[in-house]
Amino acid sequence: MQPAPKGLRLRRLLRCAIAMNLAFFGLTAPLYNEISAPKVPPRNLSNSPSIMTAQERKAALALASIYALRMFGLFSILPVFAIYGRALQGGEASYMVALALSIYGLTQALFYIAYGAASDRFGRKPVIIIGLLVFALGSVVAALSTSVAGVVLGRALQGAGAVSSAITALVADHTRDSVRSKAMAMVGGSIGVTFALALVVAPPLAASIGVQGIFWITAVFALLAIAVLTTQVPDTPAAPEPAEAIHHGDVLFHPQLFRLNFGVFVLHCTLMAVFVVIPPLLVQYGQLPAAQHGWVYLPVLLVSFALMVPAMIAAEKKGKVRIVFLSGVSILLLTFAFAPLAAQAGRIALIVFLLAFFFAFNLLEALQPSLVSRLAPAHMKGFALGVYNTTQAMGLFLGGILGGVVTKRLGDNSVFWLCAALCALWLGVAWGMQPPPKNSK
Repeated sequence: MQPAPKGLRLRRLLRCAIAMNLAFFGLTAPLYNEISAPKVPPRNLSNSPSIMTAQERKAALALASIYALRMFGLFSILPVFAIYGRALQGGEASYMVALALSIYGLTQALFYIAYGAASDRFGRKPVIIIGLLVFALGSVVAALSTSVAGVVLGRALQGAGAVSSAITALVADHTRDSVRSKAMAMVGGSIGVTFALALVVAPPLAASIGVQGIFWITAVFALLAIAVLTTQVPDTPAAPEPAEAIHHGDVLFHPQLFRLNFGVFVLHCTLMAVFVVIPPLLVQYGQLPAAQHGWVYLPVLLVSFALMVPAMIAAEKKGKVRIVFLSGVSILLLTFAFAPLAAQAGRIALIVFLLAFFFAFNLLEALQPSLVSRLAPAHMKGFALGVYNTTQAMGLFLGGILGGVVTKRLGDNSVFWLCAALCALWLGVAWGMQPPPKNSK
């Protein structure tokens, strides 16, 4: 057989390299399909523990898109409602505007466990559909409201559609242990990119169609999410009943699950506290107007996702879950400890801080729900993830309050010191964690 021309061989190598990089996220494509390529029987990917099968990849991408459709409208409201909400009846009361933004997190925290437990008993899809319909109804109520009080009611209904725990449990149902963190990273990536895009798109969108228009888009996206769920996500068989009875209290007070629940509380508490002080610092020391902040967050998030790939490989493929997890918490601790120096050093230092923060945040955000789903009993994954998401929502709620109070009384640097102290406490709690047993089924 004649050897392939040099240029053809080079193209093949480049295509293979691209495919290998995409493979980590389950986005492999038939890039290496030259007619002259040798015919090699396809591998049985179900026997490759570190590679997602086509069904796993399809389910993970579909569920990630559901997250993105649901979260876009929520994120789009954040940077604009405080301004446009003042034009509504009752908008002159700043506490009502703040309540309209925060009530969503409170009602979410109240309903996460209920949705998760219901999905264990009645099935994931029916519960998710009901939650998305409630979410869409809340969006319509907010869109039709002419007063801030009406928006508060709509936002409360949006939060009552708290299906994140059920969706995460469905991700776990469709993936093996060995690739679950990749699936969770895909979901986290969709949320992170949606967050950054929403910050960029929201100001011009609100200027053209108003906040009511954003609520209408949110309602339409919720219905699109239902369509994706029913057409793109396959059903899963019912989980087998355990050999011996396991009660909800056994899951609620499980020591390993408690470590993860405490961790997600700290992670999202620090997230909200940081974003109380970071935007003003970017304006004051970074010389960046607020309208341009999204153009900082978007590339920082994308680069942080790329940087966490080697850490994810080490955690899942090489069995270094505990080391990678504790390293992520340690990086977060060090990032906050040095943040007061970066805060006043200018734009580049602030961007480096954000890059280090989002690297650790995204890594831990992908690892933790994967670990919860692997540690929880098969027939109580929804309940365990409901508890996990409830502590997450509590962290978001309290983080904003703590960040605001500490900033007002003690200054910006004190917020960073508080976050560092919380991470140090988290590191101590997490130190005794044990990775879950390997199970590729």
